[in-house]
Amino acid sequence: MNIAANNRNLQLLSGNHAVAMGAMLSKPDVAPVYPITPQTPILEKLTELQTEGRFNAEVLTPESEHSVLAACIGASHAGSRVFTATSSQGLLLMHELLHYASGARTSIVMFNVNRTPASPWGFWPDQLDSLSQRDTGWVQLYSETPQESLDSVVQAFKIAETVNLPVMINHDAFYVSHAVEPVDVPEQSLVDQFLPPFVPPFSLDPEVGSSFGAPLAQDNWNKSRRVLDAAQAAVCDQVVEAGRDWGALTGRPYGPIEQYRCEDAEVVIVTMGSMCGTVRDAVDRMRDQGQAVGLLKVRLFRPLPVSALREALRDVPCALVLDRNYSPGTGGILHQEVKAALFGTGNTTKMHGLLAGVGGVSVSSDRIQRLVGEYRDKVPSPDAIWVD
Repeated sequence: MNIAANNRNLQLLSGNHAVAMGAMLSKPDVAPVYPITPQTPILEKLTELQTEGRFNAEVLTPESEHSVLAACIGASHAGSRVFTATSSQGLLLMHELLHYASGARTSIVMFNVNRTPASPWGFWPDQLDSLSQRDTGWVQLYSETPQESLDSVVQAFKIAETVNLPVMINHDAFYVSHAVEPVDVPEQSLVDQFLPPFVPPFSLDPEVGSSFGAPLAQDNWNKSRRVLDAAQAAVCDQVVEAGRDWGALTGRPYGPIEQYRCEDAEVVIVTMGSMCGTVRDAVDRMRDQGQAVGLLKVRLFRPLPVSALREALRDVPCALVLDRNYSPGTGGILHQEVKAALFGTGNTTKMHGLLAGVGGVSVSSDRIQRLVGEYRDKVPSPDAIWVD
């Protein structure tokens, strides 16, 4: 039953302020954050909410992002619900401790605002900062809108605390982080119904005498990776469950992927983040012109929802993968991942990897329509293709 359908609390919020509202509603105990453009409005809003008495977490402002994540890990080990946020160079500075956080099975929730990494210096939307952390053991979700960002924060705590893994949610700089849209802010009672108080499965306790991160012999270190792998294998089902339960309460269901007008599509455009909105508009225009085109939105990137992707692309004649990132020497990361997911399945989809929007370059609805016309009948190149 959609409890909130007739009780919407619409507010005009930027994507970053929607994230802060989602964090407030999730009731973390500790929130270490360091300001960095374009994430700073998240911290500013959290401190404003704290001043108003609406955000009761202990907000810490350490001297760097590396120290921020160290504080997050310590707080999580002590049994606290923990939230943080960062962007670009800040996330890269955390890299060493990202591995530690997942290996230690913390349930930290972090929001990353996708921004170009240096050099050269830039502040533009690009997903390479988070995608370059794909092997650190963190769950990764990608959001399209301010509403989805708020909803994803709440769901992320449920997922993290169920599988005992840290979760990183991402949205694009400026296109989402600073864009202002109507956002339905749910009542605290509804969030409390969805997200009960955190009861950690283990935490530092002087009466128990446990330790975390102690040196292990090779066989036990190997075993720790297998245990981590088992936890990752459970993530996709938990994303489905959290999205379904949240949808029952709010009328906004979510899943690892989203298919839009794909039921009879001859061409499917695959992408992540804010570009999904532009693609959706292009799909509607092309459908009005009689073209059978659809959108496959990838929301969960780590772990990659391989089975769902295989099913979604099973009978699709042609797919265009649009990447707002560039991995030097490889090309588009999403393109490579989707190709790998389909390998060995007998799938015959003609798949084109297009580097579109790298560095925040705008990709218009008109441009997407032209790309479909240009590539739908072409033989795919094994390499990524730069498009203007």
